[in-house]
Parts: sequence; C-alpha cells; structure tokens
Amino acid sequence: MARNTLSRSLHDVGLAAWFGGTLANAVALNPASAEAGSASATGAVANAGWDRWTPVNAAAIGAHLVGSVGQLIGNRTRVAQQQGAAGMSVAKTALTAAALGVTAYSRALGKIVSQEGATPSRRGTKPSKRARAEVAAAQLRLDQLQWVVPALTGALVVVSSYAGEQQRPSEVARGLAEKSS
Repeated sequence: MARNTLSRSLHDVGLAAWFGGTLANAVALNPASAEAGSASATGAVANAGWDRWTPVNAAAIGAHLVGSVGQLIGNRTRVAQQQGAAGMSVAKTALTAAALGVTAYSRALGKIVSQEGATPSRRGTKPSKRARAEVAAAQLRLDQLQWVVPALTGALVVVSSYAGEQQRPSEVARGLAEKSS
C-alpha cells in the first residue's frame, strides 16, 4: 500500500481543528462571554470570538476536504475492491456533507448576530430581552446548533478511525477475500 502522509495529515488535522474549535467555543466561549459585565459586552465578546474563529475554521475545513479527496484518490482501488470500504466512504461523505451544511447554516446565523455588533445577550447564544427579534431568533437557533457541529464532526472522527482500521493488512486481505467470494 502506498503512503498518503500529506493527505492523511490534512484530513486529520483539519478535522481535529474543526471538531475541537467548535466544541471549545460551545463549551467555553459562549458561556464565558456572560462574564463580560453587561448584555452588550457579552454579545460583543461572543461575536469577536466567533468572528476570529471563522477564518481558522474555514482553513481547517478546507484542509480536511483536500485531505479527504487525497485519501479517496490514494485508496480508490482498495475502496472499489475491499468489502465494506465503499460503504465506509459513503458514510464519511454523508457525515461530512451534513457537518458542512450545519456549519454553513450556523455561519449564516452568526453573521446575522455579528452584524448587530454588541448584540445584547445573556451569554453567547442566549439572547437578552433587548435583542431585536431577528437577532434573538438567530441566537436561539445557534444555541441548538452549537452542539450539532461537534457531534457530527466527532462522529466523523470515529468513522475515520474505523476507516483507518480497515486499512490494516489483515483487514484488507479479509475484505478482498469476502468481496471475491
């Protein structure tokens, strides 16, 4: 089997940053922003944090996607010939598409909140009663979605680990034997 160190590294590091950054922001940034001192300051801190994370997240997602394509190209023969490998690739692709969709939708909601500037907020995703209705609605959706991206990307980490196990020589040999029988 050929080595695909660059594509595997891009895949794994990009996915790690995408998963870890969104989880850290949901766990730490959003709740910690409530300690800013006022509802407007809370919104400003949360917006600044997410706005700073966005370009890093975009780069992480890009790296992951480039690495994913590289992995698929590097493993195309094995994926076509080994029992279970094509199904795993489809599962990874579906999870990636779902995570991309939720990430894009979350960013669109985040732009609504961020454009408001110092959005009155009780914490990053908990609107204040003083927030405009459109902004408050976006914050409430973000409150739910902040956990969906880490859940999907975390599932993708698990599926990717399983896919890596399929590349063990004993698994390849077994999968090729099962496919040919």
